[in-house]
Amino acid sequence: MKIAMIGTGYVGLVSGVCFADFGHDVVCVDKDQRKIDMLEQGEIPIFEPGLDDLLARNVAGGRISFTRDLASAIDGAEAVFIAVGTPTRRGDGHADVSYVLAAAEEIAAIAKDYLVIVTKSTVPVGTNRKVADVIKKTNPDLDFDVASNPEFLREGAAIDDFMKPDRIVVGVQSERAADVMAAIYRPLFLRDFPIVTTDLESAEMIKYAANAFLATKVTFINEIASLCERTGADVKEVAKGIGYDGRIGNKFLHAGPGYGGSCFPKDTKALARIGQENGVPMRITETVIDVNEHIKRQMVEKLRDLCGGGFGGKVVAVLGATFKPNTDDMRDAPSLTIIPALVGGGAEVRVTDPHGQAEGETLLPGVQWIDDAYEAANGANVLVLLTAWNEFRALDLSRLAKNMRTPLMADLRNIYTAEDTQAAGFTAYASIGRPQRG
Repeated sequence: MKIAMIGTGYVGLVSGVCFADFGHDVVCVDKDQRKIDMLEQGEIPIFEPGLDDLLARNVAGGRISFTRDLASAIDGAEAVFIAVGTPTRRGDGHADVSYVLAAAEEIAAIAKDYLVIVTKSTVPVGTNRKVADVIKKTNPDLDFDVASNPEFLREGAAIDDFMKPDRIVVGVQSERAADVMAAIYRPLFLRDFPIVTTDLESAEMIKYAANAFLATKVTFINEIASLCERTGADVKEVAKGIGYDGRIGNKFLHAGPGYGGSCFPKDTKALARIGQENGVPMRITETVIDVNEHIKRQMVEKLRDLCGGGFGGKVVAVLGATFKPNTDDMRDAPSLTIIPALVGGGAEVRVTDPHGQAEGETLLPGVQWIDDAYEAANGANVLVLLTAWNEFRALDLSRLAKNMRTPLMADLRNIYTAEDTQAAGFTAYASIGRPQRG
């Protein structure tokens, strides 16, 4: 089957490459000629483990190509996926769907034969009906269907998530569209991965409800961690104890400096706005948003306490800047709250991150970017572990402590223990939600 993918951002590129790996003929469209040139040369504009090899295999197999020409991309295609950005709109927190509607209008102006126009972008409830209205207005004679197919890809594990999904969600209005979508996802259906076929509005809501629930889970354990610090309980033991309950599960119960990234911040704000517009305030989600921001600010105060009340004159080595490991994504990362507070407080800040520097240099002015954790810590007063990259999980603590001016550690991912750091020579250790024994 021929598929056109509009947009070569994170979702569009991963989805397009994976569809090609299913055996479909995929044409990816983007208006950015620089991106097209990169992709044609086998270069990936984002960091996602394994994506470069998968792309190379499917380019070599002739199953995927890249172009700026929308007309050639949709010629002969049975489905066109819209995977363009829906950033948070300034002023009201809603998702901006203008790029989605513009793409739908462009498709309608060119299309001649029956198409299923599939919204892959995360969009507020009701957007797919707006897409249908735009298409009808632009090309009243076009035979088409609209489908909603939200993505559930975790950055850093996107290929696995696409190829081995918990579920595929498809919102349709006709059997014909359902059949096309079933044919697209047939390789997964044959391996018994569940496909949830529902209406447009339910598919749109599933995406927001899922991400809001996960963000709530993250924020819940972070709030419990704050309480653990006051009561002497250990949040890692608490998370383990509640995670064995099948009704709760152990995922997303790792205390840390707050959630970030491309999905949770944007989607919780959008869901809150949808609730306001429909007269049904999403009070839990609104609280999650507020608490998450508070937790990030709490981390600054934790560091301030570790530094004796202020950052002036301190050299701080920060390990990790991206919002999570295995991605170069800096969007709404806790580092964007914590590091500027350090710099603004008078600290000399050194940052090391395996893939975050390219974006971080723009977003985090006034810091030094260092290639290596040991080099960053050399002569530093404080070591802050901010992103749990594998490279930071088995550091030589004695070597770090020995070469620091004052060996203090803030472990904001609970990778190490007070006992281990004390034995290695650190004089103070701060973590999240754990008693400071050692």
